[in-house]
Amino acid sequence: MKVDYIIVGLGLAGLAFVEELLTANKTFMVFEDDSQTSSLVAGGVYNPVILKRFTPVWNAKQQLQVALPFYERLENKFNTKFDKKIETKKVFKSIEDQNNWFEAADKPLLIDYLDPKIEAKKRDGIIADFGFGNVKNTGRIDTKKLVETYRTYLKLANKIRFEKFEHQQIKFKEDWLDYNGIKANRIVFCEGFGMANNLFFNYLPLNEVKGELITIYSPDLKINFLLKSTLFIFPLGDNHYKVGATFNWKDKTSNPSEEGREELVEKLKKVITVPYKIIYQTAGVRPTVRDRRPLVGKHPAYPNLAILNGLGTRGVMIAPTVAKELFLHLETGKELDSEIAINRFK
Repeated sequence: MKVDYIIVGLGLAGLAFVEELLTANKTFMVFEDDSQTSSLVAGGVYNPVILKRFTPVWNAKQQLQVALPFYERLENKFNTKFDKKIETKKVFKSIEDQNNWFEAADKPLLIDYLDPKIEAKKRDGIIADFGFGNVKNTGRIDTKKLVETYRTYLKLANKIRFEKFEHQQIKFKEDWLDYNGIKANRIVFCEGFGMANNLFFNYLPLNEVKGELITIYSPDLKINFLLKSTLFIFPLGDNHYKVGATFNWKDKTSNPSEEGREELVEKLKKVITVPYKIIYQTAGVRPTVRDRRPLVGKHPAYPNLAILNGLGTRGVMIAPTVAKELFLHLETGKELDSEIAINRFK
């Protein structure tokens, strides 16, 4: 078999890169072993504002201009809804919080997203003594449904193999690669924190942070917006809500933990007052980089190998943009944005 590309990993990064290949009529084979679950259990929220500090997310406007049409195309492609547009309400903790919001709402990069008016209306079951700030143009991508739909699509097309990729089996030829009988021009690694076991790219400073979420059932909560406080609460319909997320820098497993569950329960006590029942709990390990920028580019010694990784907690916003940048870099030689290029680490 001969293909233009081998893609290792089919989370959001791999999926976005495959879409670039399909658009350009490139041939490919994907390898996915289900070892990484961050895209499957991600909250999937897109929000152009860092609500902890009321500052804009890096390149948020440009990323959303690419990402939202990208997900709309996938919805049309599969005749399935992935993108849920929904308003976000930020719970203010103090008068200082309110004042910082007013100041931020006047900034040019945030004026399209922050409603300058404070919402003082009381919401049953929610602790919000200082009111809410409304964030516009936010929503959530159902990443689990998207990734699972896409994997099924590739399986039917015989373009994915559900098996472990063995890095040491790569054989380097003059201007192409051989992997267990598959001839490829390039291999792109989209492995998430599995990069730690990649003997070609494990020199890069990828950190792993475990995140856990719970889904609760609460008939008395009755909210139709994304609530952001010490955690987020997202309505799923039928009185079900997704709640998250934790940040654990020590536990590198993808197994839900009692510690994570207790942390979310304790935080919920400070956010809602209505009863609820925990339906299930999920966990995944997010790949993050110390400068909070993705890892994108060609290997310095093996230019036929490339990486697309480190998307962090805002993968749904970043993935379509960086996938496009990497594809153009590999195919046309277009320079990568210096903030995402892996040659910033030497």
